[in-house]
Amino acid sequence: MAHGTRGEVLGRLADAVGAVAVAHPTRVAIDGPPAAGKTTLADELAGILRDRGRDVIRATVDDFLFPRAQRYPRGEYSAEGCYVDTHDHGALNRVLLDPLGPGGDRRFQPAVYDHTTDAVVSPPVATAPADAVLLFDGVFLMRPELIDRWDLRVFVSTALDATVDRAVVRERRVSSRVEVERRWRERYIPAQQLYNATVRPIDHVDIIVRNDDPQRPVWEAGPGR
Repeated sequence: MAHGTRGEVLGRLADAVGAVAVAHPTRVAIDGPPAAGKTTLADELAGILRDRGRDVIRATVDDFLFPRAQRYPRGEYSAEGCYVDTHDHGALNRVLLDPLGPGGDRRFQPAVYDHTTDAVVSPPVATAPADAVLLFDGVFLMRPELIDRWDLRVFVSTALDATVDRAVVRERRVSSRVEVERRWRERYIPAQQLYNATVRPIDHVDIIVRNDDPQRPVWEAGPGR
């Protein structure tokens, strides 16, 4: 383990991305539980990589959801439903991860769903440079449907109970504390526990960022490294 300032850890992450040697865009997974700090870390890392001259594609699993009418066949608070029924992994592979991978034509779409309108979308197809970096954040990224698509695997870790308080702050303008706590304790946290028991994501990643203190995260080499 290595303790450091946030800037130091972000610099090490940028170095790790730069060290990946592939003949296609580098596909980086930033996995972890909800409210662990994945999106913030990915956005900050994107800025550093762009400053270093890399072309960065930012995308998130939240833009690869099934429409709401399809997401809750097991109920709104089902942990199993959260893990099994929420994300369109087939579309994610088809329009983003495979085109950017070995043998792909680098023609990609960064999303298939707009959560603000709860609608399927089809944004314009773009072509990535061969040395581009995809920074993709989200939950459940080490699951069998996705694990072989990544060129670098990062897991942002924090205590699951701590994510509840972070979520309350993050969602205070749209949801009450009671609503947030119910979603986290009945759906999201049990879904993470199911994922951890089924997949053991930590066992497959290259880098673990322990983000309990976001200003002084802890860097740890993962078993995948």
